[in-house]
Amino acid sequence: MNTKSLSSIPCTAPKGLDPIETKQRTKALIERVGELQHLLYAEGKRSVLVVLQGMDASGKDGAIRNVFSKCNLAGTRVVSFGKPSDREREHDFLWRIHQETPARGELTIFNRSHYEDVLIQRVHKVIDLKRVALRMAAINSFEHLLQFDNNTLILKFFLHLSQEEQENQLKKRLTDPKKFWKHNDGDWAEREHWAQYMKAYEYVLHESQVPWTVCPSNDRWYRDFIISERIVKALEGLKMRLPHPVKSRRSSKS
Repeated sequence: MNTKSLSSIPCTAPKGLDPIETKQRTKALIERVGELQHLLYAEGKRSVLVVLQGMDASGKDGAIRNVFSKCNLAGTRVVSFGKPSDREREHDFLWRIHQETPARGELTIFNRSHYEDVLIQRVHKVIDLKRVALRMAAINSFEHLLQFDNNTLILKFFLHLSQEEQENQLKKRLTDPKKFWKHNDGDWAEREHWAQYMKAYEYVLHESQVPWTVCPSNDRWYRDFIISERIVKALEGLKMRLPHPVKSRRSSKS
């Protein structure tokens, strides 16, 4: 990230970008995500971890539903991390995370992630800034381990939502019967800490060794375009190939 200030980064699509044309491009990109995930699964040599972080109502669920809609469920997983259980709290903060990382051939999507432990716990002062720095260093080492010991490609997206648009989205959960189930009074309480969260996110984006893509998310169609485009570019860069058929050990005359 070139800047420490999220306020300097737009939350909306660039002016003049045609939504209809962009949606058509996104549709083709999503098809390509599915094709590349098939190659990843068939080849079985490496894994992919997609991390989605963002404030409540930033569109993590929608991005997963749309961008990965053409992926084979046999090689794709979605993992959500909520409040740690009593057993999870008895271990280091990465213990529950490591168990969910992708195996070779697998694409795993983290809907929230190990970064919760340097975001929400920092904002609510469960840990001090010294502990935040130590955990951030551990996260960088952890991601390095995944990259170089298990051949894991890590793609991280911060869904950048404005405070005003978050309010709009949270209100929809109160008025749209299809979204009632998403309503949580706690989301409104967390809004009171917006400034602290932005500061915490800026720290994470700046200190991460594996870079983030800051994804403007007020316009959902643009969010999907950015995520799918980035994933396609990264997966195509792996130069994956379908494996050759395995020759039978039995003689053709037998």
